[in-house]
Amino acid sequence: MSRFSAPRLLVAIRFAEEITEALDDLVFESRGIKGASWSPSEQYHLTLRFIGDPGALNLYDIDRALREVRAPAFNINLKGTGHFPLRGDPEILWAGVKDNSALTSLRNRVEAALTRAGLAPEGRKFHPHVTLANVKAADPHDVGRFQVLSGLFRLNDIEVTEFLLCSSLLKPDGPEHTIEETYALGPRE
Repeated sequence: MSRFSAPRLLVAIRFAEEITEALDDLVFESRGIKGASWSPSEQYHLTLRFIGDPGALNLYDIDRALREVRAPAFNINLKGTGHFPLRGDPEILWAGVKDNSALTSLRNRVEAALTRAGLAPEGRKFHPHVTLANVKAADPHDVGRFQVLSGLFRLNDIEVTEFLLCSSLLKPDGPEHTIEETYALGPRE
């Protein structure tokens, strides 16, 4: 079986068009990073929980677990840029998310629901971000220059009213995300 044929699952937040346009503007200003593979704007998202291969669980089990998640709508702020790994040569370039207790609470509720459904706990620290590019083949100095120039990047008061269950299919030209289900958040507190 090809490594490009098995879909992986993730729980994510997607953004309104004006937010993706602002992220596109940030990316457009930095297309000078040779060797970077930029994310298309329709793929911008903030991952709450990467599931990958759900193992013995099926989409119905995961959907049922996520329907139990209750949380109010809230706003987030995007702030600055960075890269993974945090030390060493950059591989992924991202826009950061300012610390937000409502976002962390939603992520923890999603994690708890999926763990109750039978998934193993994620085991990694939650580091909210929006992936902008794969920069494994780029010059680290170009990536560093981009981060210096975009360090003051801000998008404030981004409304979050829902989260999504998505499948991600790896293709030779990058991942293709499909929305499998949408989950509305409750009224603001």
